[in-house]
Amino acid sequence: MASGSSSIGIGGLFENAEVTTSGRPVLRRNEVECFLLSSVDIDSEDDPPRFTALRSGNLILTTHRLIWIPSQSNGAVPSSVPLAAVTHIYSHKKSIKSMFHSPRIRFQANPGSIVVTIVFRGKGDFDEFLTKLWECWRGRAWEEEEKSESETSRSGSGTVAQGLYGNDGTVRMVGLAGILRKEQEQWESTDKSLQDAFQDLNALMSKAKEMVSLAEKMRQKLLSAPSSQNGSTDDEEMGSKEEMQQWMLSVGIISPVTKESAGALYHQELSRQLADFVRIPLEQAGGMISLTDMYYHFNRARGTELISPDDLWQACTLWEKFDVPVMLRKFDSGVMVIQNKSHSDEEVMSRIRMLVTKTETLKVGVTASDAALTLKIAPAMAKEHLLTAETKGLLCRDMSPDGLRFYFNLFPEIDPTNIHIVNDFGTYGEWIKATCLMSV
Repeated sequence: MASGSSSIGIGGLFENAEVTTSGRPVLRRNEVECFLLSSVDIDSEDDPPRFTALRSGNLILTTHRLIWIPSQSNGAVPSSVPLAAVTHIYSHKKSIKSMFHSPRIRFQANPGSIVVTIVFRGKGDFDEFLTKLWECWRGRAWEEEEKSESETSRSGSGTVAQGLYGNDGTVRMVGLAGILRKEQEQWESTDKSLQDAFQDLNALMSKAKEMVSLAEKMRQKLLSAPSSQNGSTDDEEMGSKEEMQQWMLSVGIISPVTKESAGALYHQELSRQLADFVRIPLEQAGGMISLTDMYYHFNRARGTELISPDDLWQACTLWEKFDVPVMLRKFDSGVMVIQNKSHSDEEVMSRIRMLVTKTETLKVGVTASDAALTLKIAPAMAKEHLLTAETKGLLCRDMSPDGLRFYFNLFPEIDPTNIHIVNDFGTYGEWIKATCLMSV
């Protein structure tokens, strides 16, 4: 979700900041989140004001930008100030007067030497934020990015071909296949860099950031890629898409939310980041995944910034307060899962009914593993759906030394006043035929 309003500031100081569906900032290449504070206003000290004041939002400091995101839907749009535009940060002087006012930071920025005041009205470590701001501004990470891009352009093969044909005269690939081919070419071009990185640990760590950044870029392309219109390539593209998903899950999150960077907003921001991350695992799991499995996937992606099971649970419970497409669900058995809000139990029940009314399954029933293959979900999740179908009266269970099996519930089709009459129609009739065939 990208903000679509025009720029807020005079002379282009403020830029519209792109955010995810959960309200998290979309970070740029090699950009890392460093600190976050809530209830922040941004004002102009010039008279008359040089820009419209931003009221009551979250301020996120990254290595490249100051990103302001409104905490409520008050008409304001997410905005950012590039640290490259900051020319001077005024020293913060403590005085008796400052003790009775909200903490604030003043800085000067181009164009036009605009003086900006950041007012902190919420809770948070103001001094730590100021220290991080100085570090990021002096670090000038964006200059390293510009230098890297300049070197890449000089070593490249010229301008990028436009249209249907490439520089070598071959037809360019489009859609997901085109993305995969382009990324494959980039991987091949960086093969030598990877070999050099493995020579020592320090070089490897420097290359790791580039690989995670590449994975994040690919993830955004994958989520926004349109579905193929060519039926003959559906299977091929679906296989490539699954390979990409597995690869990206193994690489990780470029800038995981931490208690150090988010402070009092840790669980809130963790909840938003989890809502963005869970989309690919959910798609792989058929629209529903257990909380235990998600704990594994999320911690694996976070690397060394591990979270506790309680942190994950609290993050999931906060989804009720946000407009996100996922939700936490608890089955009657006590099993908790994450599912898409668009997930339909009626559709699942219909597919289970089709499974258990087949001639073969009318005779022998189904297990959780059988249902898992049909629904394309984990056996644990399939078992919960079968138990739900039993609760709704669709199935009956059979406990035996061979395990738990479920059968289609025929009792509603039996006439209690003529219980000994064998019907030759409906599912009951099909069951009679199936059992007769089994006995022959």
